[in-house]
Amino acid sequence: MQDKIRLPTELGRAVQRARKEGRLKATDIARRSGRARNVLYRLERGEDVTVASLFDILRSMGLTIRLESLGMPSLEEVTERFGQDDDDAA
Repeated sequence: MQDKIRLPTELGRAVQRARKEGRLKATDIARRSGRARNVLYRLERGEDVTVASLFDILRSMGLTIRLESLGMPSLEEVTERFGQDDDDAA
């Protein structure tokens, strides 16, 4: 997984995608992380969770976070976030 995450919703989608690709059940993640299942669901929706909860959930999924310089978004990232179809612009 090499997602560039700039927003809480992007983090949530990445966590959900990793859970589904790994065929991990929310109840198993909750049990292993020591967190309630609704904390995982809030994280997946991009809602606020504590940093401790985030790390507990990621650890239970075998994931970690790596920090890197933000840099400028690529054209693809800008288009994905802000682009409009020609039909939408009218």
